[in-house]
Amino acid sequence: MTKQKKSTAKPSARGAKARTSPVQIAATPKTKLGRLEGMLRRAEGATIGQVAKALDWQMHSVRGAISGSLKKKQGLTVVTEKTADGERVYRIAS
Repeated sequence: MTKQKKSTAKPSARGAKARTSPVQIAATPKTKLGRLEGMLRRAEGATIGQVAKALDWQMHSVRGAISGSLKKKQGLTVVTEKTADGERVYRIAS
C-alpha cells in the first residue's frame, strides 16, 4: 500500500482575520516627513518642540523640513501663529 499525502491546506475560518483596507494603510504615514505633515494637518497644529520630540529630530531640522520639503518642494501653505504663552504653532492651511 502506498501512503496517502497529508493535506497542507488549512480550513478557512470566515471572519477570523480582519483585513486592512487600503484607506487604513494610507492613513499611517511611513516616513518622517509624512508624520510631520500629519502633525501639521491636525486642527490644533504642532509646535517645533512637539515635532522635534515626536520625530527625534533637532529643532533646526524641523524648521528646515517645513520650509524646504513642505513649503518649497510640495508647495503647501504652512501658517504660524503665536499663542498666549509665546510658543509658535504651525499648521498646514486647508
